Amino acid sequence: MSEIANTPKPPYYAVIFTSHRTEDDHGYAKMAARMVELATQQPGFLGVESARESVGITVSYWADLQSIKAWKENAEHAIAQELGKNMWYSLYKTRIAKVERDYKFIPW
Repeated sequence: MSEIANTPKPPYYAVIFTSHRTEDDHGYAKMAARMVELATQQPGFLGVESARESVGITVSYWADLQSIKAWKENAEHAIAQELGKNMWYSLYKTRIAKVERDYKFIPW
């Protein structure tokens, strides 16, 4: 994903998922694409940004904490989380932060 999420005026929430991948790539790209597709259908979802080099970082934006909780508990997402633990990630950390301010630069 190469676009910057178009988020609303704060406050809103960010879920920051930072990871190290294993060598097992089996099905990862397909599942990652499905999770983005599924997340966009969830109430309260505002956008997502992702980058991967030696460390992967995906930031998803949400309207409120209840929306984040519902996403974590989504049945299909729960399956992806288990596969991630068992196959695709050697290490990951999730952080949830309240966005109180944001800024943007738009070149003329």
